[in-house]
Amino acid sequence: MKSSLSRWVAIALILMAAPLAGVALSGIPLGDYLRFPPRPRAVPPRPFRWPVFWGYAVFIFAAVAPFLITGLRALARHGFGPPPRWHWPWWGTLAIIAGAASWALAWSRFGWFAAGQPHTFVPLWLSYIAVVNALAYRRTGHCMLTHRRGHLVILFAGSAVFWWFFEYLNRFVQNWYYTGAAYGALTYTLLATASFATVLPAVLGTRDWLASFDLFRHGWDGWPPLGPRPPRPVAVAALILAAAALAGIAAWPDQLFSLVWVAPLAVVASIQTLWGRRHLLGEPSRGRWAPVVAATAAALVCGFFWEMWNAGSLVGWTYTVPYVQRFEIFAMPILGYAGYLPFGLECAAVEELLTELSDGPAGSRP
Repeated sequence: MKSSLSRWVAIALILMAAPLAGVALSGIPLGDYLRFPPRPRAVPPRPFRWPVFWGYAVFIFAAVAPFLITGLRALARHGFGPPPRWHWPWWGTLAIIAGAASWALAWSRFGWFAAGQPHTFVPLWLSYIAVVNALAYRRTGHCMLTHRRGHLVILFAGSAVFWWFFEYLNRFVQNWYYTGAAYGALTYTLLATASFATVLPAVLGTRDWLASFDLFRHGWDGWPPLGPRPPRPVAVAALILAAAALAGIAAWPDQLFSLVWVAPLAVVASIQTLWGRRHLLGEPSRGRWAPVVAATAAALVCGFFWEMWNAGSLVGWTYTVPYVQRFEIFAMPILGYAGYLPFGLECAAVEELLTELSDGPAGSRP
């Protein structure tokens, strides 16, 4: 427990202090970045630039293509695996009904529902979480909602803190802001915290469902091991680079905004390595690629629903992404969906930390 708490403190200090150091070194006043709640403000996006768009597009395609090709080949050879073996739970049916009703109300503008109109996000996503748990239960006979309720409660609590951190990082890059309702600081904090608490349960519940398909075992887990575990000097260098990246997004937000989704993951993985703990990014070194792919795919699935449901809701968010704000799917620029890939890994990494903090070393990845 003490070791786990020490890692949490070290990670939190680096993640919080590095961007502030970048601001301080740039000579920018710190006051705006220390206000709570870190409510993002609307800023005009930087002009679209084709070289930047194509540079990101080529890099993303090169990173994703091997995984996509392997997955399509495995799907053609083996399909998704055997059909579900367990019954569909009654509460899954209730969740579908509740989700459909929440969706209809979120996109409607009924006068009689005006008071509740700004508050459809949480019931919609609670319904989604229950549905993906039901899907996992039907395939495997177990899910977090039936067999790991304590863990699910911890995920809800940890998720609120987890996304408040990204709200903090967004103060430096200003890539999204919220529209549709105005609240005082206390009300905003309470309502936002309730919404943020659904992030980890949604992504990790989706991951559990996706991981139940044989596609992952026949596909990416057939890849050879990546190589031996990196030595401590490599982890130290990665930690320094990640901290520098976090400082850089504060000094050059338009140029380095994408590192918001990569640098925190590098910090967590580096510190876990330095403490001698196993972590998700170390799984490919043992030939286990499926957990990595399942986590990234889960975040992408959730990202699709986040953006789709946001498109018609009264209260939602708007993006202002520098240089690539074009070809939107719903409100998200198409290249922005790539940010969900490392975000899924961050969700899984935080789950590992929460599990170890609550269960002790025995709860860490075997």
